[in-house]
Amino acid sequence: FLDKVPIHVEVNQLEDSVEEPEAIKEKVEALLNEAYPVFTEGPIDFSSSQYLQSNVASIRICDLDECPLVGDGPVSFWRATIFLHVYQLCEEGPEQEMVDGEEDLPALEQWALPARELHGLWGSLVLEHGVKRDLVEYAQAALLFSDKGVDPALVTWNRVVLLHGPPGTGKTSLCKALAQKLAIRLSDRYNDTHLLEINAHSLFSKWFSESGKLVMRLFQHIQELVEDEESLVCVLIDEVESLTAARSSALGGSEPGDAVRVVNAVLTQLDNLRKRPNVLVLATSNLSSAIDIAFVDRADIKQYVGLPPARARHAILRGCLAELMRAGLAHPPRPLATWEEAARGAARGR
Repeated sequence: FLDKVPIHVEVNQLEDSVEEPEAIKEKVEALLNEAYPVFTEGPIDFSSSQYLQSNVASIRICDLDECPLVGDGPVSFWRATIFLHVYQLCEEGPEQEMVDGEEDLPALEQWALPARELHGLWGSLVLEHGVKRDLVEYAQAALLFSDKGVDPALVTWNRVVLLHGPPGTGKTSLCKALAQKLAIRLSDRYNDTHLLEINAHSLFSKWFSESGKLVMRLFQHIQELVEDEESLVCVLIDEVESLTAARSSALGGSEPGDAVRVVNAVLTQLDNLRKRPNVLVLATSNLSSAIDIAFVDRADIKQYVGLPPARARHAILRGCLAELMRAGLAHPPRPLATWEEAARGAARGR
């Protein structure tokens, strides 16, 4: 007996389409039942449906390669459990929220998700197998616990994810892509999804001479958003290790005394956010050894994101070459070697 395989089908509804998502789901499901006895990762051809052509930009089977139940071949229809996710992209970019009205002092960037600017980012990130799947499953489970009223005193969860590792490995991009993915996967549960990006380093370097009231003002804005429990709010804190640097410097006497109060205010406000069922906190750090233990203890998942292994590096280069050939900038177009073919060639010294 073989376990059922979840097939996630993401349907990008056209911006000017006014059709109800349920109506589009019915048409997509009918198409899959009629024309797809097996499922593989990638785009779905819907050229045979005039209705879908008028209302849909793309249909894709996503993240099938991350599923541990899938082998090398396609998934037969009788093994598949299909999940349809219909979404429309927000064309507007991020808005900057200012600390006190000064244009050179942005407190955070606020995205409405799913965003056009972040479209395709998830698929472009090549990481060790299972990392992306685990992050999505954790986030969905944590939000489900909140929805179902699971007692946090018995089952502890904080809805805090910490990604750490060397610079340039895609941690911030992964956080943004995860928020975008959740906006799509949970579109039936939440009416809106917001991503609030806070750069902790610039925040504290600007605010050490200011009152902790500025921190309170920032989190009051966040609290206003999370009051609507039909909205999902993802808070991204970039370079969270600067919290540690701030508190250590202050305790050592090299920073103003109220710096400790500012840092403690941030941690207190994060604790307050955890009481809300519709908030997910995402954090990144380039220096895992410097992360404040007070924050580490709050993280449910501490995921190391290192330099890509050889197989991932090959996939990244292969994707770059494929895109250059698609754009007509690499000639002549030719089939690109898979990882297995490249490995066999390397073994022969080719």
